[in-house]
This record gives sequence, structure tokens and C-alpha cells, in this order.
Amino acid sequence: MFAVYAEKFSTDDPLSGLVLGERPDPEAPEGWTTVTVKAASLNHHDLWSLRGVGLREESLPMILGCDAAGHDEDGNEVLVHAVVSDPSWTGDETLDPKRSLLSERHQGTFADKVVVPRGNVIAKPESLSFEEAACLPTAWLTAYRMLFTQGDLKPGDTVLVQGAGGGVATALITLARAGGLRVLATSRDEAKRARALEIGAHEVFESGARLPVKVDAVMETVGRATWSHSIRALRPGGKIVISGTTSGPKLDDAELTRIFFLQLSVIGSTMGTRTDLASLVSLLDASGARPLIDRTLPMDQARDGFAAMAEGDVFGKIVFTR
Repeated sequence: MFAVYAEKFSTDDPLSGLVLGERPDPEAPEGWTTVTVKAASLNHHDLWSLRGVGLREESLPMILGCDAAGHDEDGNEVLVHAVVSDPSWTGDETLDPKRSLLSERHQGTFADKVVVPRGNVIAKPESLSFEEAACLPTAWLTAYRMLFTQGDLKPGDTVLVQGAGGGVATALITLARAGGLRVLATSRDEAKRARALEIGAHEVFESGARLPVKVDAVMETVGRATWSHSIRALRPGGKIVISGTTSGPKLDDAELTRIFFLQLSVIGSTMGTRTDLASLVSLLDASGARPLIDRTLPMDQARDGFAAMAEGDVFGKIVFTR
């Protein structure tokens, strides 16, 4: 079958290890099922994999991709949950210390077919296209959990989204607006600020700008570059929910004095559960909100999508189709 896979690692030139070619058809072990992929979306996780982060050399070659929508073995339209927990684990899959994502220990979704545990397949509503559904299992699920599970935000709350533009940030803006929140967003790029308004932000600001109000919560995926601004943007008792550090994890100032004096909460968030994913799908189905797709490419042009993400030339999700 056709697949997009990592053959080697390179920190400086990650795309040098990317191969588009043939791989053996997967065989589903007991308790697993085969999904025929119609669409799959690209995540920063895939670029990190090409750099050797989260992926061991002995696992190569590894088909990349966490997200997919397609048909199950009975022809039903489905989407795939990317978090694979240990068979003995019960409860929140994201807390399983032995969990992994597709394309780490198990072959990923950038292929004609992918095998996953039966419990990792959920029904795709007719209201969502395959391309839209393929955006959900990583970036959009991460955003949903940040806002409504870990952040526990309610209609009327004010939220700041740092770094509008990437897949998680655009998901945060759209979902926050759909959930009845007041949405502020920042970006260094004027065009991205304008797009953030188009997809649901109430107000936008340059990165680091003084805000007119203190917010109930900040959704933080940038890390070092925005951390101090995020902490200073919070009202007393507010919370910062962090799911990534695209600008680096090493802080110049953790703002610890402000955190304890204002009784702020710092909350980590990683991916989401199957229950979170089902709730996300229901929210989109009921609200009419939809994932923002930057571009759709045939999977045999995946290299172009990886290059665009590596260069930061993205607003929304990049989707590959078969």
C-alpha cells in the first residue's frame, strides 16, 4: 500500500528522512480493526517524529500520522482516536503511563490503511466531511480538552488564545466561540490576526500587547515567548492551560511570585479521551462549527504539506486525502 513514512531522523533537516512509497499492508491483531483511510491531517507531532522526538530508531521505518477518517471493515464512516492505551488500563487514557500515539509504537495514518484498537474507532456524523473529521483527533481534541475538560470554562467566561494560526490555536478560537466564551487572541502576524477575527475571535492583539481586561483563562501552546504575558493577563484566581511549547520550554521568568500571590492555577493538558472526542464531535454536529482547513493535498504530495508546516506557512490544518 502507499504510505508516507519516516526512514531516518535529522534535527536540522527533518524532511530528509521523509519517504513516500510502498509499505506492507497492515495486519490487525486480535481486538484491533482496519480502517481504510480517506483523509488524514498533519500535526507538529509528525515533524517532531522526523527529528527523532518520541520515536525510537529501532521503530523505523514508521508510517507517520495520528489523525484519520475513513471506512471501517463494515463500510461505516468513522474517525480514529489516536491515543493507544495499554490493554489493561481503565479510565482516562491520557493518564496511562504506558500510553502512546499512533506513529510512535504503532504504524500511523498516512497510508491507504491503518490498524487501531476497536475502541479507538468512533462514528463520523454525516454533517462532517472526511477532511473535516480528519482534523479532529489531535489538534481539535487537544483544544476541546484544554477549554472544557481541564479548563472547565463556562459560557460567558473570557479566554485568551496565544499565537493564533496553528492547528490547535485555530481550534481553540472556533470551539471557544461555539461554547459561548468571549475570545481574545494574539499573533505577531497582522494577516493571522485578521483571520482570527473571521473564525470567531471577538478581539485580537499583537503578541505581548496590554489587554483591556483581565481574562479568566489563557490557552498556552507557545511557551517561552508568551508565558510572562499569559500570566500577567490573568485575573486573580485565573488559570493557564498549557499543551505545548512551540517557542521552547525554558522560561526566562516563571512568574512564580505572581502565580502564588494571585492564586493562579497552572494546568497541563495532553490530547484527550475517547469520551472527549465523542463530545467534540457532538458539539460540532450541533453547533455547525467546523475545522479550519489551510489546504488539502493528495497524500502523494505530502512533502509539500510538511514543508509548509516546517516554514510556519499555515493557518489551520493541512489535510491529505486518498
